[in-house]
Amino acid sequence: MDALVERTGVAEAEPARSNAPESGRPVSPQGAAPSAARHKSRAPKTRALKLAAWLSTLAELMWLPQAACLAYGIGQIAEGYGIAAIWPLAAAVTALGLAKAVLERAGNRMAYRAARNILSEKREIAIAALTRRSPLDTGRAASGEAASILAEQAEHIVPYLARFQTARFKASVVPLAILAVVLPYSWIAALVLMIAAPLIPVFMALIGWSAQSASEKHLANMGTLNAFLLDRLRGLQTIRSFDAVEQVSRRLRLRAENLRRRTMAVLKIAFLTSAVLELFSALGVAMAAAYIGFHLLGQIGFGAWGGKLTLSEGLFILLLAPAFFDPLRMLSSVWHDRAAGEAALSALDSLAEEGLSMAGGAATEGATTTARPASVELSDLGFVHQGSKDPVFDGFDLTVKPGEHVALLGPSGSGKSTLLALIAGLAEARHGRIVIDGVTLGDDTADGLRAKIAWIGQNPHLFAGSIASNIRLNRENISRDDIAGALKLSALDTVAEAHGHAMIGENGAGLSGGEGLRLTLARAAAGKGAGLILADEPTAHLDHDTAAGITEALLALAAGRTLIVATHDPVLAAKMDRVVHLAQDFRENTP
Repeated sequence: MDALVERTGVAEAEPARSNAPESGRPVSPQGAAPSAARHKSRAPKTRALKLAAWLSTLAELMWLPQAACLAYGIGQIAEGYGIAAIWPLAAAVTALGLAKAVLERAGNRMAYRAARNILSEKREIAIAALTRRSPLDTGRAASGEAASILAEQAEHIVPYLARFQTARFKASVVPLAILAVVLPYSWIAALVLMIAAPLIPVFMALIGWSAQSASEKHLANMGTLNAFLLDRLRGLQTIRSFDAVEQVSRRLRLRAENLRRRTMAVLKIAFLTSAVLELFSALGVAMAAAYIGFHLLGQIGFGAWGGKLTLSEGLFILLLAPAFFDPLRMLSSVWHDRAAGEAALSALDSLAEEGLSMAGGAATEGATTTARPASVELSDLGFVHQGSKDPVFDGFDLTVKPGEHVALLGPSGSGKSTLLALIAGLAEARHGRIVIDGVTLGDDTADGLRAKIAWIGQNPHLFAGSIASNIRLNRENISRDDIAGALKLSALDTVAEAHGHAMIGENGAGLSGGEGLRLTLARAAAGKGAGLILADEPTAHLDHDTAAGITEALLALAAGRTLIVATHDPVLAAKMDRVVHLAQDFRENTP
């Protein structure tokens, strides 16, 4: 069905009921509305991430034997031993350093790869969920917001999983190991480290709450700005027509300034976190160094379990004191990754939430080579939007014969576009049956049936590229001859010749509104296997002459095919074989 209606916003369907609130969401087939709440997502944990954390932690623990060799070697030199006694210790320090480098590199690579794999899986799940969401689901994220989350914000997940998770594991293991080593030598030194250490996570947690809140607001503001930009770019022609460029520019400046302030707030909290950690770690190391110095000078004679520390033992403790705070310092440096990563996980998981779904999957099967007019039968059809007490349809029946041309006529909000979307399987009905060409529409048949349907929307999306590529839409069974025939049938051949190999811009920049609609007709004409054409307001917002040309092209396209068109245009409706009036109350409908 035109590559599943261009793989984008699909049908620009009108609201099915005028009394439905704009913020309301359509209920799912089971009657439950999808939740829009941004929930806190747990960090995914895989075996690879755990192994990477262990490797990095073992690399960090290599400093313990290295520090012991260095302290003992300096003690040996102080006692007058020669170089021969130092060489084995120097070799051990070098070997341990190499082992540390290998383990650290292996852990970092494994963590990064695991994080990228998790991100790819979550992106695939989110994209698949977005693909399944119906165009009638008003709870779907805006295109700009979804693109921002998938392409930009989701990247924050990688440093969160690869760096923060590993740093947090190190901070919980390495300080305890160092305390266990220092305690047998000096309980005073261990006590100093124990007193300084808890203050760091306490202050980091206090700062972290504000950091996460600021990061979530920053990411949400960024997504809103992207959605605002995309929406205004799409409506640039309308903005210029109404001379609203300056007003839109002021709003854009205000939003950009708001984003700048939120960005600086996140950075301020990140720097504050580092400053707090550096303060307490410096105090802890200074206190430990002061005790060891005065103890070795004989000014403090307690704290070493009744004896006096040797020079080697004192140096060993001094070398381990900074290493005690290193994992906490590293955790502080990546603390902002936690806030940004959790906010990105929450945003990505919200995209993966199930809402009002289309029937079938995301893929379309290849169309047949020849079009056969299809019959359509609707029986006991029911559908309702959330927020509306009254159903759009309830017990609605309609039969369209093969090759028949039917117009759905009615005021805005009567359900014309909604009915077309239900026939195309772009939303699941609450109850009832939809039978197309003798096949009941369902999850197992929707993809095959959509391959036999051509969709013509009132606001078709045109991609940046050539006219031919916009007609083909990556359908491999469309040949050059098919494109040429489609251009001729839609009376767009002269325009295509004038453009030559020139590209058209995103959303049809370079084409008029009528030419854009003719391009949509050409898309439908190129699909030779489409026996059913669904057209949603093809002549809306067009002048009389352009609407007449689109009507003639639509009738030429529909020759020998079944056509169902939703319209307000009485001229177009008069050219159909039959008119079905959809009133605000579906019970008044007598097709």
